[in-house]
Amino acid sequence: MEMSRKPGVSHDEWMIEELRRDKNFAAEYLRQAMADMNDAEGRGAALLALRRLAEAHGGMAEVAKEAGIQRESLYRALSPNGNPTLKTLIAVLKTVGMRLAVEPDKKAA
Repeated sequence: MEMSRKPGVSHDEWMIEELRRDKNFAAEYLRQAMADMNDAEGRGAALLALRRLAEAHGGMAEVAKEAGIQRESLYRALSPNGNPTLKTLIAVLKTVGMRLAVEPDKKAA
């Protein structure tokens, strides 16, 4: 997987292009970000990952429209201090070609 960044391209632009181009990369990126969702300080990173994924799939307005969510609500839900409902989370994931999955917590005894 070629992951080098072209000169003059911002990190955000590069990341959005990679997320658009490589579905496996997008899934792993989101999986890693979502692992931090249980930690209050990691939630912002997970929401940023969802926002970048939405940007890679036509932008926030397009994802909101396809997911049946008001654009302003989606921006608020995926802001650094956002708190998306399960319904919003599932709708966004479905719109960008992902799904929610659950796995055992390896840290739990």
